[in-house]
Amino acid sequence: MRETQFLNVSTRFLTVLLALTLLLSVGLPSAAQEEEGVESVQVSPMMQGMQIARDLIEEDIGATMRLRRWRFFEDNWTSSASLSLYGAAGIDSCADSIPYSEKRDHILFGWTYIFTTTSGNEYQARVSYDLGDSVICTDVQVPPQYAPPPPTPVPAEAASDEPAEAQEAPVIVGPANAGPAGFALGGHVAGLDGAAISAMKSSGMTWVKKQVRHGQSDGGDIIAQARAQGFKVLLGALGDKNQLASNFDGYVAEFAQYVAFLAQQGADAIEVWNEPNIDREWPRGQINGASYTRLLQAAYQAIKAANPATLVISGAPAPTGYFGAAGCGDGGCNDDTFMSQMAQAGAAQYMDCLGLHYNEGVLSPTQYSGDPRGYYPSYFFGSMLQRGAQYFPNSKVCWTELGYLSGEGMPSGIPAGFNWTPNDPVTVAEQAQWLADAARLSRNSGRVSLMIVWNVNFTAWGADPQAGYAIVRPGGGCPACASLRSAMGG
Repeated sequence: MRETQFLNVSTRFLTVLLALTLLLSVGLPSAAQEEEGVESVQVSPMMQGMQIARDLIEEDIGATMRLRRWRFFEDNWTSSASLSLYGAAGIDSCADSIPYSEKRDHILFGWTYIFTTTSGNEYQARVSYDLGDSVICTDVQVPPQYAPPPPTPVPAEAASDEPAEAQEAPVIVGPANAGPAGFALGGHVAGLDGAAISAMKSSGMTWVKKQVRHGQSDGGDIIAQARAQGFKVLLGALGDKNQLASNFDGYVAEFAQYVAFLAQQGADAIEVWNEPNIDREWPRGQINGASYTRLLQAAYQAIKAANPATLVISGAPAPTGYFGAAGCGDGGCNDDTFMSQMAQAGAAQYMDCLGLHYNEGVLSPTQYSGDPRGYYPSYFFGSMLQRGAQYFPNSKVCWTELGYLSGEGMPSGIPAGFNWTPNDPVTVAEQAQWLADAARLSRNSGRVSLMIVWNVNFTAWGADPQAGYAIVRPGGGCPACASLRSAMGG
């Protein structure tokens, strides 16, 4: 099992104190020392980030800082607290000197460092997790998600002249309540057979997801089967990208009629398209969040006219940073760029829930670092949730595909394109625990209404290793069923 990467508050500050003591006593190795053959000291990325931040500030003030202390925080520059305080997302949101149009709003996570000198001056800087970007903040402020809560008023009769003992402020990680009453769990099925029904009911699932395609399926069979078993139905409605390419407006109108019919059939929710930010699903060279929003608008209006009770979920984009700093290319767009384009086009008006996918995690959903591939927001559950939610602050989120790939028990190794941790593969036990943890975190976030587990009972094992995500494992067992049931309070 992998060790959890998070430090609790006390451990974190002890680590800082130890690191500061070592730094002040021996310093970081210089290039000259390495050239002279002095053995290099292994320095953590956090410490390297501290040195980058310190060098940046000292260059700016033109003097060496004599430190009394320094602090650091694992920071999230997309959180609602940060957006409220700084009015923008990204590493540069705290720097007034950088014009809004030039702020790097795509760099969303890293460390915030606060330095206090012996003369009492304070300076603050941010460094991205990959150490490639940094900035000096205009003002020194504790990141709002780490600020202590306001003091609880003391009743007059309980007041005392005795000084209260100083207490360390807790890290605020989210609401203490159990989340919205409407949170629900479901599963994506290949077919609703007896094994799938048993696994889903024992897991506490109340929703079934099935994909249907325009021109091939009207959804009637799965709706009837699911209703007979007491499940609600989410249909992932797919279309023909070639028809979209040849006659965009005409096919949008035709597709809108199709999803309206699905609503009339009794679908409880419809996800409009699937991963429209990549050319596997949308016409190459025409991929843009604004174009997708035109289809979403037509679909939303048609669905609500046919059945106002049917929930409309936006098509979850494929999590990817493949297109780099440009954000988009002929073959698609990074998911965050695509959702930003959707937001600017007014997509929030045409959805009941924002669709998101998370399917490339190899660590516990409680972790924000430690992935052997490096750091990218789509690798981690928490940053993937924030990645989409930041653009739609007033919308609920629906995980329409969330799963962990385990090759345990499969007839051959995980395909190369999915073999993200060859030296430490995800076990079935980890898959079970992490799905349960993701359900708890989703429910407690206050943002998520629905989590669809990818998947329940797919059996394909090849270039696309769908069976490795299934909770019904080879031989018919379902280790995740009990852990999910516990997470749902069963």
